[in-house]
Amino acid sequence: MGMTPEAQSEGVMLNAVDYVVGWARANSLWPLVFGTSCCAIEMMATGASHNDWARFGLEVARATPRQADLIVLAGTIVEKMGTRLVTLYEQMPGPKFVIAMGACTISGGPFYYDSYSVVKGADRVIPVDVYIPGCPPRPEALLFGIMKLQELIKAGGRKAGAVPNPVNKATFVDMWSETAKAWEEKEKAKQEAMKEAQERFKKENPDYKGVVIKRVAAPKFDEVARAARPERGLPATEIWSLIESRFPGASVFGLPAPVVPKPAPAAPVAPQPASPTPDPAKADAPAGVSASAETPAPAPAAAPAPAPVLTIPERLAAQGPEWVLDVAVKREDYLPLIRFLKEEDRLGLDFLIELTAVDWKDRFDVVAHLLSMGKGHKVFVRCALPHDEHPEIDSLTGLFAGADWHEREAYDFFGIRFAGHPDLRRLFLEDDFPGHPLRKDFEDPTRVVKRAY
Repeated sequence: MGMTPEAQSEGVMLNAVDYVVGWARANSLWPLVFGTSCCAIEMMATGASHNDWARFGLEVARATPRQADLIVLAGTIVEKMGTRLVTLYEQMPGPKFVIAMGACTISGGPFYYDSYSVVKGADRVIPVDVYIPGCPPRPEALLFGIMKLQELIKAGGRKAGAVPNPVNKATFVDMWSETAKAWEEKEKAKQEAMKEAQERFKKENPDYKGVVIKRVAAPKFDEVARAARPERGLPATEIWSLIESRFPGASVFGLPAPVVPKPAPAAPVAPQPASPTPDPAKADAPAGVSASAETPAPAPAAAPAPAPVLTIPERLAAQGPEWVLDVAVKREDYLPLIRFLKEEDRLGLDFLIELTAVDWKDRFDVVAHLLSMGKGHKVFVRCALPHDEHPEIDSLTGLFAGADWHEREAYDFFGIRFAGHPDLRRLFLEDDFPGHPLRKDFEDPTRVVKRAY
């Protein structure tokens, strides 16, 4: 039996025990299942029969932290998930170890690192022992990371994992922008270093034109005619007629302008023959009328006909069956209109597909998508709200039970309050999250890199 360097420098009997404990602990790891995105596919492949991480001392992945001493973090970690991860880590018996697998786990990832909800590295939440970079790392990389962890455990003996690594407290910085700037400066320096050689090459090879790569022409396919969608339920013209008769203040939002056919081009005017020279011998010409006056002057070009003024029903009829009627109402008509759309027998819009909001920078739009399950037609209803800190509108939970979570989501992300909601609180973010991240005026440099839009 060999000895670690630590064992050789200390008491033989005690270090022999340390060595045995470390060896046994390193070769009998019990991982906890914690896959959150695509890296988890590679993690599961590592544990499956082809790679079989049991050959390296890992047992069957556990579903409870009380039976595990290792977490393989595989995927993006969001803030609300972070608190649960801390709970799982604290419930694991010690000594315990953590492997951070993949770019998202290590730093927030290449795609969402600047998102308001993504944790910028798992080591900001719990201690991490081994980092495995990649997007995602392959099973071979995870096996290599497991072997590195085993080396750490063997070297630590009985003390391995007793003192976990510190949690990362560094301030978040925009690494993407910093890296892009460093790359640009590196390329600029590279071009400066090659400038002299390039100019010398041009003088020595004045006729050189470089290598022209001929692109393969993209194949062309015949255009396939799109099958028209069959009309379902009531046409938009009839739905609008019912709404307008009950709510005269309503209007149609985003109705495309009618397509006015272009006037036919005017026929070219044929050149007129030259006027004959008047014959003074002709005595039968009327007095005061010359020969040139007998040729009629070309008529002026006709002015294009004015575009026809179409009514809203005519414009709705021109949109076709795929266009969904989008009705805008005032705040006081929002709830009565949706109640009317649900309870009117001829409409029967009895299903709330979705409720969301739009930030137009100067106002919010709350938009409800309604569907008639029996008839098949849809209607969108929107209501404009002022761009205040907490604009308010009536809740739809009294009409649709499904509005509960939709309105909580709109409150969570936009700060819109819904009067009469039975349990209006955040849905996706923590209760102490500062602000509402989908508002265009949301700023938090500790979480978000603000981009131009």
